[in-house]
Amino acid sequence: MDKTIVVFRRWKDSGGIIALFPAIEHRWPLCSSYVHIRQHGGADYTTAIALTKPCLRWANDVAELHRELTGLGYHLVVRQRYTARKVI
Repeated sequence: MDKTIVVFRRWKDSGGIIALFPAIEHRWPLCSSYVHIRQHGGADYTTAIALTKPCLRWANDVAELHRELTGLGYHLVVRQRYTARKVI
């Protein structure tokens, strides 16, 4: 099964959690993302990182979103950050 890199972040203003999938293109230049209420969508990775803070602890809301995503069939590899490899 394919593994999916995910970066969980907490919005600075609302405190909600967003799951960013930086290796999955939504519509260039956006990456795929997931939030509990609105579900799948696109996100500008750089802007999302600027407007959020890291989820350093596994709070209940982060664990809940993780369970929801694995229930949808994702095999997640959780990262704190993501740097795309450059193809030369």
